[in-house]
Amino acid sequence: MSDTSAPGRGWAIWITGLPGCGKSSLARAVREALEALGVRAEILEMDARRKEWFPQPTYSAEERARAYELLADEAVALTRQGRNVIIDATAPALAMRQAVRERLDRFAEVHVRCSVETAMRREDSRPQGKVMAGLYRKALERKATGQQFEGLGLVPGVDTPFEENPQAEVVVDGEVEGVAQARDKVLEFLARWT
Repeated sequence: MSDTSAPGRGWAIWITGLPGCGKSSLARAVREALEALGVRAEILEMDARRKEWFPQPTYSAEERARAYELLADEAVALTRQGRNVIIDATAPALAMRQAVRERLDRFAEVHVRCSVETAMRREDSRPQGKVMAGLYRKALERKATGQQFEGLGLVPGVDTPFEENPQAEVVVDGEVEGVAQARDKVLEFLARWT
């Protein structure tokens, strides 16, 4: 592989899936493998970007739509500068991902597919950080009892559907494929561009 970070030659991949499915782990693994091959790539992590744009995020539908617009604009701008971009973001609505696809020649979607139960189990083991700890458990409790949790917006897979793209370029079975196997699938796809 050769470094393709040159004007107009950048690409973007969007790693998508339910919260807790393993997007961030996969994004980091792909970037590290690319760097070992001499290919630079930047990760745009929605959880970090949202906190920059909205220091006290409400996770409302309006804020979510604006955050994804900003993320799409940033990814497109970087790619058009010749930079390679790995987008790490749930983007539950297919239209959110399509908005970037329509603006770039070299774009691919990587869907990490796993059940809500698996994502919930993984997410429950995460400490409080950029994302609220116990996200799924709290969303399910809210749904069952009406109890409100400050800062808890609509949770994909519980409150809103996650719209899969049947034409995603890479699909990872998050139930059985580990990070290394998923990384290798992504690298195999990226070989056409790098």
